[in-house]
Amino acid sequence: MKKILLLLSLASGITAFSQVIFSEGFTTFSSLAGAGWTTTNQSSPLGASTWAQGGGTAFSGGGQAGGTTSFTLCNFNSTTGGTGTISNWLITPPITVKNGDVISFYSRKGGTNGSYADRLEFRLSDQGAASVAPSGAAGVGSYTNLAVSINPNLTNNTTVVDGYPLTWTQYSYTVSGLPADTSMRMAFRYFVTNGGPDGTNSNIVGVDTFAVTRTVLSTNEVSAQKSGLSVYPAITDRELNVSLKNNQQITGISIYDMSGKAVSSVKADVIDKSSSIVDVSGLSSGNYIIHILTKDSKYTSKFIKK
Repeated sequence: MKKILLLLSLASGITAFSQVIFSEGFTTFSSLAGAGWTTTNQSSPLGASTWAQGGGTAFSGGGQAGGTTSFTLCNFNSTTGGTGTISNWLITPPITVKNGDVISFYSRKGGTNGSYADRLEFRLSDQGAASVAPSGAAGVGSYTNLAVSINPNLTNNTTVVDGYPLTWTQYSYTVSGLPADTSMRMAFRYFVTNGGPDGTNSNIVGVDTFAVTRTVLSTNEVSAQKSGLSVYPAITDRELNVSLKNNQQITGISIYDMSGKAVSSVKADVIDKSSSIVDVSGLSSGNYIIHILTKDSKYTSKFIKK
């Protein structure tokens, strides 16, 4: 078998589009409970504040997607007694996800300066409706997958440029490593040590435009199971082995990211009949779709580049 080197190109031939399978814009916070969202304040000592409807002078520009109150927020009064540890949670209903799904949201600090450091964690539990709730300021329950951490070191914006953003900023996480489609609950955790009314940290943070997006292939693409296509290993850092059964000859190979953008292709004149080794070492880590073209058909499969 010949080894195939990937060449950057604008290869075409695959149709993919993004489908939003879950979204929340926090237009009416009071409706979240009826949709399966929950909140729990595990701060110590326990304060009066929890996640709530957006608004107020700290967010004079309103939410990320418009509307003066169309977002959710949480603040330093999550703990009381002067100084404490804030651990205040906003948890989604169960959402079924698969590898390659992209989870995204926007967040920012309130106000115009970052003199009080804030931190937000976005965590996942793969237990779905049976997820174990966090208990205590240090507990995370079954939400052990830390997908995103904003300002993990609790730096403030008055001394460094990489503290919590003061403008709406998007964060995302691509689902990977699941053995099958999985029901998950996801959680925003406002988590600040030395916080509270008299603490050196904590002020107020907002969250908006939460979405789970899936890339869907066009219906004229043929799945690997039906084609006899073999692409392995499913998770690799250097090479993919590609082969087709029934004496089908490969005439083209292209690779796309999960947004449907072509990132690499293989010249047809270096493909060795029905099987080849594809070098993917130059790709960034993430989820990809490989597109195999023969004289009569198009086949697709997915893989993860470590």
